[in-house]
Amino acid sequence: MQQPYEPSAGGHDAGNGEPRTGESGTAGRRPAPAARVLVVEDDPTVAEVVSGYLDRAGHVVDRAGDGPTALARAAAHWPDLVVLDLMLPGMDGLEVCRRMRGRGPVPVIMLTARGDEDDRILGLEVGADDYVTKPFSPRELVLRVESVLRRTRPAAVSRPPAAAGLAVDPAARRATKNGTELALTLREFDLLAFFLGHPGRAFSREDLMREVWGWDFGDLSTVTVHVRRLRGKVEDDPARPRLIQTVWGVGYRFDSTAHEDDAHEDEEHQGEEHQGEGS
Repeated sequence: MQQPYEPSAGGHDAGNGEPRTGESGTAGRRPAPAARVLVVEDDPTVAEVVSGYLDRAGHVVDRAGDGPTALARAAAHWPDLVVLDLMLPGMDGLEVCRRMRGRGPVPVIMLTARGDEDDRILGLEVGADDYVTKPFSPRELVLRVESVLRRTRPAAVSRPPAAAGLAVDPAARRATKNGTELALTLREFDLLAFFLGHPGRAFSREDLMREVWGWDFGDLSTVTVHVRRLRGKVEDDPARPRLIQTVWGVGYRFDSTAHEDDAHEDEEHQGEEHQGEGS
């Protein structure tokens, strides 16, 4: 029977002889500050292993074996992050994620079965910020947790980026469109902030995964789903995006002049109407 996690020994992931994720390429990376992490997993062995690794990384860990218990734990002590198994008895992980997000913002990392792409995409659609497929390396999961936590506690910047009627405040984790606050998930916020900070440049999905998610590899559909969700919140017509444009054969580009072009077109239209009235 295949274990839902990959036991590690001697600095390598079991079975492939490769260095564990984070053993190379991440040396010197600043660990995230200690946080309260809620682990929602119905398999006691997996829950114990994950909780043990997170505890040794310095985090405070709460555990729940089903959806109702998870919601009760969260209500008693609101977590900084949730590690949530998709396949829970009774109330599944998607419903737990929806209900938690209905109570307040919280980063969610979903645990899914390997190969269930539809489930992973659905998890991202309901607001999960990241996912890890089973079987997984517990050390990789800890690194994913700390990557997400770092992005929830960014350093303040002197001048928050803004363009095309959009603005983000990284310190407050607040984004607005024409002064109205946007309801963005953690990754949607990071993606928007990155686009605003690099207007006019085309980025591949691999570029965005590396710069926004901090991964050198992964399922690129994660980027596609988040771009689609972000367009749905910042574009006037998501079916015909003007701000986040697709660059065929490359990836995506943020056009900071789209808002100005729209305003210019409105002025020209009004001028034509005035001319028509005077003729």
